[in-house]
Amino acid sequence: MICTLCPRRCGAERTEREGRGFCRMPATPVVARAALHPWEEPVLCGPRGAGTVFFSGCNLGCSYCQNTPISRDNFGRPVSASRLREIFEELIARGAATIDLVTPTHFVPFILPALDPPLPVPVVYNCGGYESVETLRTLEGLVDIYLTDFKYMSSARAKKYSAAENYPEAAKAATAEMVRQTGEPVFSADGLMKRGTIVRLLILPEGMLDAKSVLRYLHRTYGGRIYISIMNQYTPMAGVPYPELARKITEREYDGIINFAIDEGITKAFIQEGGTAEESFIPPFDLTGADAK
Repeated sequence: MICTLCPRRCGAERTEREGRGFCRMPATPVVARAALHPWEEPVLCGPRGAGTVFFSGCNLGCSYCQNTPISRDNFGRPVSASRLREIFEELIARGAATIDLVTPTHFVPFILPALDPPLPVPVVYNCGGYESVETLRTLEGLVDIYLTDFKYMSSARAKKYSAAENYPEAAKAATAEMVRQTGEPVFSADGLMKRGTIVRLLILPEGMLDAKSVLRYLHRTYGGRIYISIMNQYTPMAGVPYPELARKITEREYDGIINFAIDEGITKAFIQEGGTAEESFIPPFDLTGADAK
């Protein structure tokens, strides 16, 4: 496969066994963990959690990534499309409210057959926002909920921290396609999301102005057609190469962003309260659920 799945369009020849290109992954999906996960947005989790499948590799490679063992170190187990379908069904049997595909971009062609026929719970496409519209269009009708990041409005910050200067333009186009596919949010009687788009904004240290620009753009472009998740859980990882990122954000900084969102008129939002920059948000990547039963 000559890979053009993401906006990097690196053109790497990825085979079923050999990983190449920016993501350094083979074409066959590599799974690091598949388990019930309670820490997604509440509308995705239900009483038992989202059925979260963590894929290895990443097309973005942020310098502050919290999932380094799988995003950079390529830890995981290759699985076939048929085994991936079994994993989805096993999670649903355990009570998963949704099937949550985490960093799936570089495996989309192999994920597609695992989603057909449709699953009995919503499918969540959980990504970093650095997506190709062409790839997203192949998912139409198979993905019910997009859970996407919008990390930067500043091209300079995107280049510095994620080596993706074109991130803002790519994220704008991708978000527009996601909203086109899902339409306005739809919920079940018990308050779980059945369809819609949620855009996450992780607040970074020294990133308040950029975060406000993201919020302003999202609200003025989409209004109530999306939910925005404003996250304070940034956790500085060992070895982060930028001194300004070597700390958590302060309560005052987060409150300032929330007050800005209120002043902008944003009402459909998820916020985090208390100390959420904790290890519990970083699950153990130990091949749970990946191996055949």
